[in-house]
Amino acid sequence: MWDLERGNPQPIQTFPTTDSFKHLNAFHADPQRLANEPLDVDYIALTQRPDYQADPRWIYEAQRERFKRESGLRFLRDYQLKAVKKLQEAVADGKDRFLFEMATGTGKTLTSAAVVKLFLRTGNARRVLFLVDRLELENQAKKDFDKYLKPDYITVIYKEKRDDWRKAEVVVSTVQSFSHHNKYKRLFRPDDFDLVISDEAHRSIGGNSRAVFDYFVGYKLGLTATPKDYLKKVNTAKLQQRDPRELERRMLLDTYTTFGCENGIPTFRFSLLDGVKAGYLVNPTVVDARTSITTQLLSEEGYAVLVEDKDGNETEASFVHRDFEKKFFSETTNYVFCETFLKNALRDPVSGEVGKTIIFCVSQNHAARVTQLLNEQAHRLFPGRYRSDFAVQVTSNVTDAQQMTINFANNQLGGSGNYNPDYRTSRTRVCVTVGMMTTGYDCPDLLNLCLMRPVFSPSEFVQMKGRGTRKHNFTGDTLADRTLANQLGDVEKTTFKLFDFFANCEYFEEKFNYDEVIKLPAINKPDADPTGGLLTPLPDVGAYENESTDRIHTVQEQIVGLDGMKIDRMYFDQFEERVKQDPVVQNTLQTGDWDTVLAYVADTYFDKPAEFYNLDKLRRAAQVDRRISLREIVEKVLGLIPYFKSKEELLEDEFDKFDSRYLPNEEYFTAAKNFFKSYVTDGDLREIIETRKYSLLNTNPNGDSFRHLPPELRKQIPEYIKDNISLNQFMA
Repeated sequence: MWDLERGNPQPIQTFPTTDSFKHLNAFHADPQRLANEPLDVDYIALTQRPDYQADPRWIYEAQRERFKRESGLRFLRDYQLKAVKKLQEAVADGKDRFLFEMATGTGKTLTSAAVVKLFLRTGNARRVLFLVDRLELENQAKKDFDKYLKPDYITVIYKEKRDDWRKAEVVVSTVQSFSHHNKYKRLFRPDDFDLVISDEAHRSIGGNSRAVFDYFVGYKLGLTATPKDYLKKVNTAKLQQRDPRELERRMLLDTYTTFGCENGIPTFRFSLLDGVKAGYLVNPTVVDARTSITTQLLSEEGYAVLVEDKDGNETEASFVHRDFEKKFFSETTNYVFCETFLKNALRDPVSGEVGKTIIFCVSQNHAARVTQLLNEQAHRLFPGRYRSDFAVQVTSNVTDAQQMTINFANNQLGGSGNYNPDYRTSRTRVCVTVGMMTTGYDCPDLLNLCLMRPVFSPSEFVQMKGRGTRKHNFTGDTLADRTLANQLGDVEKTTFKLFDFFANCEYFEEKFNYDEVIKLPAINKPDADPTGGLLTPLPDVGAYENESTDRIHTVQEQIVGLDGMKIDRMYFDQFEERVKQDPVVQNTLQTGDWDTVLAYVADTYFDKPAEFYNLDKLRRAAQVDRRISLREIVEKVLGLIPYFKSKEELLEDEFDKFDSRYLPNEEYFTAAKNFFKSYVTDGDLREIIETRKYSLLNTNPNGDSFRHLPPELRKQIPEYIKDNISLNQFMA
């Protein structure tokens, strides 16, 4: 039963299961027709301009490329066509979930448009949902789909068409718009979208956003630029230590499972190296640049200094690269970063000025300081050329920052044609940012990228590097002086420089073959010019030297906590290998008899003299903040689940089930979620509610959420938890 009086369908009773909605589709999907749909490179072009082949400019081959460029006709590249055909094959095999792993700059949106047309044209979808994870990507996606699919199909951004989105075939939204307070359940039916596409899938379906994706029935396509193999050497034991690489690995494993690729093989893969070999992308020239200070920050010992403690006594403090521009500030280091970049940056092949550049900083304050230093140095190097607009800060606290990114890509930031009025290139040469321009930003004439910060997220590193991989012809449409263009001929971008000041490439790619290693100006040496002769010298910052004798200062005892020692963490891996190779477990599991499987594992492996495995030890070795069951352990061992969910993740899952059944009004959503989680985990709160000693809520930190609930939810939540949830699994 659905309440239609509020414009959008509102469920007012318990949802059926996902499977039970499959019969609600008003149309009859025909997977066979989709699998047999003829495809060629002009699949999109035929939608853009069905009669393009009759145009004289197409018939006359000498004008064909110019005609394609001026009319905006888009033809699928060979690998893009292959991706769509791989999806057709998967549909023919009965699959309904797919994953495209395609490097940045290889045209995932164009490929997606071909998939969208395939589903709509063959009647296997009436409406498509395209999910992104950032606001600025909404507009870009709509613009691209309009370009590729009009006039046959209408694309809208959901938040701009909340009342009439049903009139469109393609709906674009951020996943956050749908997931906030679980609005997707309150505003949509599970069969409203027959195809859901998740852009940058391992981020846009991470955490609670996964529920949005799983809610809708039908086909699912994930897009990602981050290959799972990129993280194959990461140790899962580091997850509880919040190692960013391990967190990314877990998200990627979950992504592959979500899209039906449990074996780690996506439906289609086209890597950066594939793109380079095929001539569609370019590889970077890595500039590994380390100052004396950053070299010490990157070392295991860190950068040690003597400082005064609160009592005025001298004590030693050590800083590492994670502390840069957070706890450890060095003006001279930032100065050297900037001058090193200016001395070694790739130049624009037409104007000769510093090539367009993006610099990634630690924070907005860091970005502001680097911007200032760059403009000061540019004023000395190029007097009269720039008016403090050589570099601009592009961060979220800057007015119109989003428009600035667009202007930079369109060569209009700060004006155009500073050296040659007939050459359209941005007057501003450098955008200094933190994270705004990492994903989905298309600026093919970039020649330099600078990492003036340590990067710990593999996907973020891939995205940053991907900003420079697109090809570009510098004498194409941007050079109005055709005489000069003819003299220069095609000037193609063949590489870009990736300035790495914090050994990020080494961190992520142990065997990376560095193309260029430059020598930085010396610091803190009286006889050396700290600027390498480029600019006026910086003041000496001094050195910290330890001249005291070494001796034992203190003796400390350390109690091994719940995480255990390294040998404890290896314990689980040994058990995992034993069970995984046990044929009895494999054969019994095929019958679906879990009781027998669990009884066999406990009887065969637990409390034996050789290894003395038991459930308690395995729980400690797994390093999870709750009590996992033996079934979960066996499921993890056999690859049926990618990882053990934390207590918070499990609580989110359980509340999501409750929310699907009762759908409390949005005004009570936050209080209901807080009380639900508290009731599960707080024994004192449960006792207060069960004994109705409500006056004690005044002293219970979780009491406020209960007081904010209406009577029906105060009753429904405890009853639901008692009937459906085992509290034992949430114990430490």
